[in-house]
Amino acid sequence: MKRWITYAVRLGAAALAGGGIVAGQSAMNTINAKAQAEGWHLLFDGKTTAGWRGFRQKTLPGGWQAVNGTLTRVGQAGDIVTIDEFGDFDLMLEWNLPPNGNSGIHYRVAEDDDVMWHQAPEYQIIDNGYKEPLKPGQYTGANYDLHPPSRDVTKPIGSWNLTRLIVRGAHVEHWLNGVKVVEYELWSPDWERRVRESKFKDYPNYGRARRGHIGLQDHGDRVAFRNIKIREARN
Repeated sequence: MKRWITYAVRLGAAALAGGGIVAGQSAMNTINAKAQAEGWHLLFDGKTTAGWRGFRQKTLPGGWQAVNGTLTRVGQAGDIVTIDEFGDFDLMLEWNLPPNGNSGIHYRVAEDDDVMWHQAPEYQIIDNGYKEPLKPGQYTGANYDLHPPSRDVTKPIGSWNLTRLIVRGAHVEHWLNGVKVVEYELWSPDWERRVRESKFKDYPNYGRARRGHIGLQDHGDRVAFRNIKIREARN
């Protein structure tokens, strides 16, 4: 595991320089040959919504659309998930919110419950200046309601922010704009305690899946994603 995480840290520094996500407008939703050779592939081609569907649905709700190279929640829709499932992975994407916007990225999403957040942990995405007071575990980059981010490294609302989510067995890291803001071990005594003290205490399957879909949350606000790519870890 140590070698894999060390590689992921190096990649974070190189990604915007061309080793992975290329942030320039002319190269949106592309990955270069080096990244492809390292196992990265796109989850969104920038033109279609292929590879995505509604949570517990067969098709994608019309409220999620490909708009100017982004996967955008443009209207009432509901949460969406990748068609493919993933166990251990490194996920990178960029996101953009309007003022008071709220969304999230879920991982290892199972569909045994009719609500995605009842089972799948969430990398929180929100306007940190939200209209309602936020708890520490509700700021952007948090493991929602369990682990607050170590600091606020968000860019101004309306800007593109870069998220990285590393999941390897029980080990999880949340990165935001090149800074690691959260690190935790699933199923550890500390994690179990936090779950018991959280809103997830009544959901026995919360965070238990070892493989599942990547999910994007519809919290009722417009949110846009681009440059969504993933690299699966292989033993």
